[in-house]
Amino acid sequence: MLQSIVTSYDELPLFLNAKKLSEVLGISISSAYELMNEKDFPSIRIGKRLVVPKENLRQWTEEKTKK
Repeated sequence: MLQSIVTSYDELPLFLNAKKLSEVLGISISSAYELMNEKDFPSIRIGKRLVVPKENLRQWTEEKTKK
């Protein structure tokens, strides 16, 4: 099982790519891409890149943990 290597929300960049998302969540890069392509996940496309705004990731995580 992979572990997150990020220790603080403040150290995250404004936008997370699949590699950084996988590091934050402690999942594989392929799982990060799958998650980023989910309908309700807050990823956005900038040109050909798929990224996640860190604030939207925080909101999504809070919503998912309330259920």
